[in-house]
Amino acid sequence: MAGVSAPEFWTDLYARGGDGWELRQPAPPLVEFIERTPAPPGRVAVPGCGRGHDVRYLCRRGYEALGFDFSPTAIAEARALGRAEKSAAEFVQRDIFGLDRDYAHAFDGIWEYTCFCAIDPARRVEYVRTMAAILRPGGWLLACFFPMRRRAAGPPFPVSQREVRRLFLPRFRIERAYAPRSVRVRVGQEWMVLFRKTC
Repeated sequence: MAGVSAPEFWTDLYARGGDGWELRQPAPPLVEFIERTPAPPGRVAVPGCGRGHDVRYLCRRGYEALGFDFSPTAIAEARALGRAEKSAAEFVQRDIFGLDRDYAHAFDGIWEYTCFCAIDPARRVEYVRTMAAILRPGGWLLACFFPMRRRAAGPPFPVSQREVRRLFLPRFRIERAYAPRSVRVRVGQEWMVLFRKTC
């Protein structure tokens, strides 16, 4: 089987019904944040957007949201859901690690959820570098990290607060960090962080 760095891995999971990350609704941590303390309207990237529930939600709330996913199946389903909803959301099939070539400084914000934990952990430094590159100076990155516990295998690969701070703080500063409102099976396993790009 292809590894997590190949689109075939994710397409196979969709085909087998192995998409356990699918919530069939916008992520509760994102909804909670936008309802209480929304970032200013602007252009927002959503890496690893899956079927695009969060992207469409952001569009409904006045953001110009663009979802990226490795899997052609995910993008096809996201576009179909967007058409059915008559959403302005855009979806692009891309390897997120190449976004800096076409989207340098293109976004005011980024919403991260279940992408960081899905990539090969050896590429996390590269992920942070890419996200910083596609943000405009002073841009924000809102991330809900999961799972915040030890695991034997992945995806999802485990995340720790210590690792997040080590990887992100050279390019970002933390403005807020807290335990978000989570779906029942993820309670106690998520950490919400609002970062601001510093360089």
